[in-house]
Amino acid sequence: MKFKISWPAGIILAIAAFVIFILSFVYKAVFVPKYSHKLVSEDYYKDGMNYQKETIDKLNNAVELKQNITYKKVTEGLLFKFPSEFEASQITGTISFQRLSNKKIDFQYPLELETLEYLILDNKLVEGRWNVRIDWSVNNKSYLFKEKIMY
Repeated sequence: MKFKISWPAGIILAIAAFVIFILSFVYKAVFVPKYSHKLVSEDYYKDGMNYQKETIDKLNNAVELKQNITYKKVTEGLLFKFPSEFEASQITGTISFQRLSNKKIDFQYPLELETLEYLILDNKLVEGRWNVRIDWSVNNKSYLFKEKIMY
């Protein structure tokens, strides 16, 4: 027995299959928690309003330094070296690591330096791309170091 479909029925079946296909993607994107689509920042608009003051001015201050913060991977983890033109005890601020793929492993530490080097231990870092932000100040002048690091 041959199964024969007329061309109007074939077009209707093709359109219905396409609609079902698209709706399955919409369902996955909206309702399945595995495909989360949260914003990186909860205060997105407030962050945008303060961008000039908070970020650009601090980055410009950092560019004016003789030597900016440098980093290198060592066996113990990731070692950051601050400019030698400052004393370690005068440097205050925070260092934060952000992983875009997983918000749960983001972390932030206050800067409390005894030397001009700061070590992030290997057990805190997972392989992959990290957004590093060091917001620091010396003598009431603020600086910012932002880097995308592959660890």
